[in-house]
Amino acid sequence: MASTRAEEVAELLWELKRAAKVAKYSVIAKKAGFSAGANGKAMDTCLKTVRRDWPHLQWWRAVADTALVVKDSEQAKKLAEAGIGLKAGKDDTMALAAPDDVLMEWPEDPAPAELAEPAAAAK
Repeated sequence: MASTRAEEVAELLWELKRAAKVAKYSVIAKKAGFSAGANGKAMDTCLKTVRRDWPHLQWWRAVADTALVVKDSEQAKKLAEAGIGLKAGKDDTMALAAPDDVLMEWPEDPAPAELAEPAAAAK
């Protein structure tokens, strides 16, 4: 049974697919309502669940906060197949070639006070 966190992450991965973008672990986790954890451990756990329960979702669109992927890894191959450019990084890593073009930016959710203002103005 999938966790609520994994369900939220799955929804965000679907959005990333539709937008043809990728997102960093901490951005996805924050949008899903939790912390990515130390070194992205909470996101790694969620992605394992997503891969198990929703194998059709493009889990590889979630990248570490460093925006680095392991060279010749399944994730690097999937990103390249999707047209996400990679360039050589340090050691055995690859970096996003054009991060500004491919990283998803979700608008900030309005604060609760901002949500209440239109209702108060309508009175």
